[in-house]
Amino acid sequence: MPPLTDTVAMLGISLVLCSALLSVLRAWRLLARHRVWANLVTALCLVLLFAPLGEARLPVVAYVRGVSSDLSITLIALAVWRFGCLVLAWRAVPKQEEFAVMAAIAVAALFLYPLALGLADWDPYRAGWGSWGMLLALLLLCAWSLAKGWRVLPALVALALLAWSLGLLESTNLWDYLLDPWLSIFALGFVVHKVFIKCVLSARARARAR
Repeated sequence: MPPLTDTVAMLGISLVLCSALLSVLRAWRLLARHRVWANLVTALCLVLLFAPLGEARLPVVAYVRGVSSDLSITLIALAVWRFGCLVLAWRAVPKQEEFAVMAAIAVAALFLYPLALGLADWDPYRAGWGSWGMLLALLLLCAWSLAKGWRVLPALVALALLAWSLGLLESTNLWDYLLDPWLSIFALGFVVHKVFIKCVLSARARARAR
């Protein structure tokens, strides 16, 4: 039986891939209101991902993990929620709160990765090994979100902190539970896309008003 960290990592990758596949199929209107087909696609995806491959007889998802590395708890939680919305008809996150979550992730990524790669002398990645300053910053962020009536961001931070305290991933750095490159790229693309669409709509509205 694989260690718990391997199980969590591979299961997380599988959930993210299934959620992404269902999202693409829904965007192409191939699963419009057909939950049975969504369930079948999900089951087939999981079977294929955990099918043994090669001489080592490792599951396909293990090879995917070799390319993607471990995903953050934040990305896994968001994928689970998206999966629930597509398959189990869970209530979607309000648009404004969804944008706030993606914006917070994008800002954190722009703060973390350039500095961690040597843009400045200070490396914020070190704070992920139990810095009280980082924990206080997360607490203030959650308090601000709750004051705004937003619950998703505090829930994501709480899940990441819980997983970090239990050591569910191979990494012992809190940043790896909160962020990963794939989530950061998605969040940055999401924010840029939404801002671009808003600017285009505003320009059209001003043009019509003239």
